Parts: sequence; structure tokens; C-alpha cells
Amino acid sequence: MPPGRALVAPPEGELLDLRQRRVRDLRISVTDRCNFRCVYCMPKEVFDDDYAFLPRKQLLSFEEIVRVARVFVDQGVEKIRITGGEPLLRRHIENLIEQLAKLPVELTLTTNGSLLRKKAQSLKDAGLNRVTVSLDGIDDAVFKRMNDVDFAVGDVLDGIAAAAEVGLAPIKINCVVKRGSNDDQILPLARHFRGSGHILRFIEYMDVGSSNGWRMDEVLPSADVIARIGAEFPLAAIAPNYRGEVAGRWRYRDGGGEIGVISSVTQAFCATCTRIRLSTEGQLYTCLFAQSGHDLRALLRHGAGDEALRREIAAVWRGRDDRYSEIRTAATERPGSGRIEMSYIGG
Repeated sequence: MPPGRALVAPPEGELLDLRQRRVRDLRISVTDRCNFRCVYCMPKEVFDDDYAFLPRKQLLSFEEIVRVARVFVDQGVEKIRITGGEPLLRRHIENLIEQLAKLPVELTLTTNGSLLRKKAQSLKDAGLNRVTVSLDGIDDAVFKRMNDVDFAVGDVLDGIAAAAEVGLAPIKINCVVKRGSNDDQILPLARHFRGSGHILRFIEYMDVGSSNGWRMDEVLPSADVIARIGAEFPLAAIAPNYRGEVAGRWRYRDGGGEIGVISSVTQAFCATCTRIRLSTEGQLYTCLFAQSGHDLRALLRHGAGDEALRREIAAVWRGRDDRYSEIRTAATERPGSGRIEMSYIGG
């Protein structure tokens, strides 16, 4: 906490940080492994065959994850998102979903879609509400270049179809846009998913972690995305679903559905951020661009009770002052700054 900043006591039953933001969304990473090597997240030159992923014993068990999640729900969390890496690579992930589904929260999962055809029904049966699928191109050659493991776009589309069939909806389709790499996919993606009932969202290429070689000139502003789509399909802005929603929402004026843009670089939304992240090995991060976390695993494995967990979580959130995207400067843009990798705590 910055010197001289007094904690402001929140109203009874509500947990607020130093900027009066409440905790609403918990993102839980269940693995640091992924079967894709997307150029903006896990570039192959870094995450190669010699890369040391976390040993299984360091990962939080499902029981430990559920304990932490339950405490967070008691503190006001309304939504839990399961992430990775690629969360469907975690063995028996349905068992975790089944336990978390007993909590009074919206339960979602983000996936690259590679295993979704195989897993969709069991995820739905376990109690998952919906899925978000990452898809960085509709052209097979572009998509394979982006995932860098020669995975076909048709297989992801098949996974999306499977998720729709079992009712994991509304399905959100996320495309990270990197200028000069896949920005030519904006309109083809819009054309493909328009009228499908799915919500297509475009995410500005972000300076997360230290390994993706991020440069500002590779960021395509969300305003340009909207302009490109709007020139072919007229759009109208619509209100957010709730305070703190990260995506700006737009609808096709002719009723063709909804798209969204996530503008962390050009239109920072730190002021309303309600998210906190639990890493694969039990570190708690208060910002996607964090350099360090808070160790909950040590508490869990040294016999701490739920009340001790509650106090630690409350202290971390009440001391939270993060606003990285608002203060992004030439200094923070430099690579190699030691920020935690997105593959470790999810997007």
C-alpha cells in the first residue's frame, strides 16, 4: 500500500480496494501448459521442448481450489472463470467443475477449443454455464500461423458447434488482433459469426508478460476494428451488462447479433476492474500485468483455516491499487520487465 494511503472500510459485506472497486470476478488457472504456441502468449522460441513447466505437486489440488473459491464467494465474488494455459488439458477437469458448480456463482471456462468436441457434454453435465473460445483467424493458413502448431481452424469450429449443441451458451469467441499478423481476419470473422448467436470479441494485442516481444505499433486500436466492421455492417453501441464489464458492446443494426471489443491498451478500464486471479500454483494476482503475487498455497498447506484465508484475501484486495493500463508509459512498454506470463495466470 502506498505510504500515507489509509484503508477505507467497506460497507458491511462488501470488499473494496483502495480505488473503491469491489471484488466480483475470480479467474482460476488450472494449468500452465497449452497445446498451442500462440505468438502473443506462448511463443515457440521461449516455450520449447526444454521449457520447464510446473511439476504436478506444485499445482493446487481441486480440493484446494474449491476451498479458496468458497472463501472468495463469501467475500462477494459472483463469477468464476476457469483458465490456463489450456484448462481442458488438466486431467479430470470435470470433477473440479462439478464441485465449483455447487457455489452460487456464474461458472465459465476459456479454451482454445482443441478438445471442446470431446469435452463439451461432460462439462455441461458437470454444471459449467458457458464457454469462451479463443480463435485468432477463420482462414486456415492464418489460424495455423497464429497457433504455430498446425492446428486446423475446422476443428475449433467443430468444438464451438459441440458447445452450442449441449447448451454452453451464449458462446463468446475471442480474437486477439495483432496488426500485420491477423488483422485481415476481422471482417471474415465478422461475416462468419454474424447471425450465429455467438458473440465475437476482438482484443487489443497487450503487453502481458515478458516473452511475446510486444510492440505498440503492432496494436490495432479497437476503434479501427469497429470502423472496419461498421463500414460493411452498420453498428450501434449498446450498454454494458454490468459495471466493470471489460468489453465494449456493439450490435448489428439489422439484428445480426452482437460483437465486442476489449481495449486495454487504448481505452483503459482499470477504474472499474473487479477481477482477481489465482495462479496454477496458488499465487494470487490483483492485476493481469502484475510482477508478483501473494502466496495462498503456503497457507493452504500449513493448516490455515478458512478464517485465515478470508483475512489474507481481504487484506490483499483492500491493499489493491493497480491501474497499469491507465499509466502505461514508454518505461512500462519495454520488454523484459518481469511481468508474469499470461499462460501462467490466464487472460
